[in-house]
Amino acid sequence: MTTHSRRERHLRGRSAREPYVQRIDPRTAGWRHSSLLVVDVPPGGEHTLSTGGSEWIVLPLAGACTVEVDGATFELAGRASVFEAVSDFAYLPRAAESRLTTAAGGRFAYAGAVCENRLPARYGPASGVPVELRGAGTCSRQVNNFAAAGVFPADRLIAVEVLTPGGNWSSYPPHKHDLHEPGVEAELEEIYYYEFTPHGATDGYGFQRVTPSGHGESTDVLAEVRGGDAVLIPDGWHGPSAAAPGHHMYYLNVMAGPSGEREWLIRDHPDHAWIRRSWPHTPVDGRLPLYGPPPADPAEGTADRRPA
Repeated sequence: MTTHSRRERHLRGRSAREPYVQRIDPRTAGWRHSSLLVVDVPPGGEHTLSTGGSEWIVLPLAGACTVEVDGATFELAGRASVFEAVSDFAYLPRAAESRLTTAAGGRFAYAGAVCENRLPARYGPASGVPVELRGAGTCSRQVNNFAAAGVFPADRLIAVEVLTPGGNWSSYPPHKHDLHEPGVEAELEEIYYYEFTPHGATDGYGFQRVTPSGHGESTDVLAEVRGGDAVLIPDGWHGPSAAAPGHHMYYLNVMAGPSGEREWLIRDHPDHAWIRRSWPHTPVDGRLPLYGPPPADPAEGTADRRPA
């Protein structure tokens, strides 16, 4: 097994190995369930993936692509950046060979989870992504629930996008999901992958906090994060994710765990749970939503273009 220092175990900087921006799997993460690949593909290029024992979702972060898997072809219109639009996506089943091609190039995320059941390859339209506003005031953020439990079918994988306006705190109050308590808390390994809006030539940044919960390996992280970084959270109270003023923050959350029930159940930190009671009396940040889902395309789901 690959070994890392305590800091490297949880904070992963941008990979120096092209085309990968991030390459996280259970072996290199030191856990059992969650995976993430982020790849930069040049114009006219391709990326192939053998899915193995995991299910995957291909999500365009910047650019458009064509995905081929199990005899199906999915045309993903994508988007210019994660700060401009919701994206469509494609689900890849376990034990499959997939191929991504792109005419203009782009950056693409593969969110993965070790799974048991082989579900069919499937297209997810951008127009079907629920956009939710959470929190209030300086805790306001936008959540694109493209592969949340109960939204899009998968065996174990849960994945969402979160957009936090500059100066706000997200992933707050601190919460955890490192125990299996039916109906109360679900055990889930989680990956945060970050991008930021620049200001002129100045790159954006933020901060991520994780504190020990007394379970698992007692994860303790206080890290500055920049575009292309990732934080691995096997356990612990996580939050806040703080965006520097002037720079909107994006993160992709990838979660999976051992339970046969695909559900996101969290427990708020008892010292900070009171903040939720203040939200009904506080306006949501007026900068949100940064955008919403596009209108439905009547051609979505047709057999000749995007097979189900």
